[in-house]
Amino acid sequence: MPKVKTHSGAKKRFKVTATGKLKHFHSSHSHLMRKKSTKAKRRLRTAVIISPTTEKRMRLLLGI
Repeated sequence: MPKVKTHSGAKKRFKVTATGKLKHFHSSHSHLMRKKSTKAKRRLRTAVIISPTTEKRMRLLLGI
């Protein structure tokens, strides 16, 4: 039986928390920041727990 390969893009973008949930950081936080309000930039800094419906697909990509 061959090994399950981890999706390279997914392993860069998603992290597993200590309780086993998946988290990711918001997109649109790397450039063109001058157009965004301070409130929007502050919101984009925080990490988000992935919803249970999406989490199943992400776990397949990560090979978990």
